[in-house]
Amino acid sequence: MGKRHEKVGIQRELHVEWFEHAAAVYAAGYTKGPARQEFYSYLDNANGFVSPPTAQTKTYIANALIKTWIEPEKELIPLRDTAHKLLNNAPSNRTAIHWALLCAAYPFWFNVASCIGRLLNLQDQVTQAQIVLRLKEKFGDRQTISRRARYVIRSFVAWGVLKDSQALGCYEKVTPVAVSDHDLAILLVAAALHALPEGKGTLLLLLNNPASFPFQLPVMTGDFISQHTDQIEVVRYGFDDELLKLKGI
Repeated sequence: MGKRHEKVGIQRELHVEWFEHAAAVYAAGYTKGPARQEFYSYLDNANGFVSPPTAQTKTYIANALIKTWIEPEKELIPLRDTAHKLLNNAPSNRTAIHWALLCAAYPFWFNVASCIGRLLNLQDQVTQAQIVLRLKEKFGDRQTISRRARYVIRSFVAWGVLKDSQALGCYEKVTPVAVSDHDLAILLVAAALHALPEGKGTLLLLLNNPASFPFQLPVMTGDFISQHTDQIEVVRYGFDDELLKLKGI
């Protein structure tokens, strides 16, 4: 899987509308260089900034837009192509599509979501301190963890999947959105597999993944999933357990 899973990656708060623009730029056929210049120009007047973004800020954001939509890592290209097809079908939940690509391209995003999802399964509110503590257990006590985690958390608030509470640094759950489109649900499952270093997981865990806390996935069998995507295969183990894995690993 490479070093993608070890990197913290996210360097600025990200807004979902920027990824909508990136998807449109990809659909227009832009390659990496021209796309980057287009993103720089777009961000000069984009929503989501208190003050005009610096050149460095635009570079950090453009990197995320490029790594998700324009030039993802080789193993993520099929996921991006599937996401593009789903967007063309005008789904009601476009946020979930961009969420999937970010989880795969930046497993740190996935891991922050996973920490939050686990905590919200136990309580109605979660603090930044609780999230950072769990991330440091996984990634080590790096100086960047707290700051980068804050960027991701603020992104979640901006995306409307997490709410600020009255207490500073404390967040509340938002009612998850039911995903009725099975192709979109399979995209989220595939993204989770790409975000996991081993590229595999049990069906039960993937359908109830805490990293997908903003969404409620439908009940699906492993066979159904493998029949509707060429990216995932199912391996049975035990009496009735199913293991899903990315093909080619």
